[in-house]
Amino acid sequence: MPSNKSVSDAPITQFINCRILRDHKLQREDLWVREGRILNPEKLFFDEQGYADKRVDCGGSIIAPGFIDLQINGGYGIDFSQASDDVSGGISFVAKKILEHGVTSFCPTLVTSPPAIYHKVLPEVKVHNGGAHGAGVLGLHLEGPFISLEKKGAHPEQYLRTFQTGGMEDVMEAYGSLDNVVMVTLAPELASSQSVVRELCQRGITVSLGHSVANLSQAEEAVQHGASSITHLFNAMPAFHHRDPGIVGLLTSDRIPAGRTVYYGMIADGIHTNPAALRIAHRAHPSGLVLVTDAITAMGLPPGRHTLGQQVIEIQGLHAYVAGTTTLCGSIATMDMCVRHFKQVSGCSVEEALEAASLHPAQLLGITQQKGNLDYGSDADLVLLDDALNVKTTYISGEEVWRK
Repeated sequence: MPSNKSVSDAPITQFINCRILRDHKLQREDLWVREGRILNPEKLFFDEQGYADKRVDCGGSIIAPGFIDLQINGGYGIDFSQASDDVSGGISFVAKKILEHGVTSFCPTLVTSPPAIYHKVLPEVKVHNGGAHGAGVLGLHLEGPFISLEKKGAHPEQYLRTFQTGGMEDVMEAYGSLDNVVMVTLAPELASSQSVVRELCQRGITVSLGHSVANLSQAEEAVQHGASSITHLFNAMPAFHHRDPGIVGLLTSDRIPAGRTVYYGMIADGIHTNPAALRIAHRAHPSGLVLVTDAITAMGLPPGRHTLGQQVIEIQGLHAYVAGTTTLCGSIATMDMCVRHFKQVSGCSVEEALEAASLHPAQLLGITQQKGNLDYGSDADLVLLDDALNVKTTYISGEEVWRK
């Protein structure tokens, strides 16, 4: 039967024979989509007497919200921290390739770079919705240069900066502009960092703490000023110490303002974080865990030497090192791999594993009105998976954009 056209002429798609992730549970229900959004079938039946124009038999698949990667430095030979002649072309290339891993939105991430790189790259990255052309860009994540020398990881030392003139002036001098920036990672122990945290948060930018030697009270102070996240927990920060747990202590701190959640990125690639450490974090604070790939240019490339920002890196098996050292410099894992690995080693439910790659990152960025869930009215960014959590099909705004 044709759909009733009283409310909208747009065709209605009904996904049948599926289990959909809604309200933290997989539920045997159909999913209805119109004009790129998830539709309330009750309203459709009772207010419009409407029916589906198209049915998609999902063959018993799981339907989850599309995955959201808040920390991805590049992939497939593209490095977002390199000022190429075609910055947006590089981002588009990666955006298209990650569809097969269930990623429907992402934050291209720049590691510590000289001002000239930021000034060239930042104006060329525009926030836009995804589609057949690739995953949507939610905005940039700038990781550095305001980080700790001691915990620089793979970030090039010569480009690290402090807030020497007292805060936002330094930020603007380094970055040039904050247009299309949604997230900044900084070290909260740097002098004048707290005023920067406050100012960035007032501008609607998420502040994440990382690459830092901060003690717990410095980290708590940053959260009180608006910081809401930890960048790749356990990596590039002092090891947990019982007398001063440092940034890690935020997971169980009692000084987090009421009604606020501290989220933490976790690279669940089997290399960056020992499974026992991952389990400790997840059991201490399950609702804050956000899976990130921290993927680098070499994701999807063969072993050998490649670049990351201003550094040469080397791929050996699943490990990516700064060339000639044993310093890890990001991962070559894909988001669907991280979801599977996280479920396998944490013993969490399928629902928790999927929400760590969808709902939690959306909550962290404050975009749950559109993304990260299958609520009525949300964007129909979907990933269809089998029971082993392998991606079968990816949809953006209700349109199929990749199929296995």
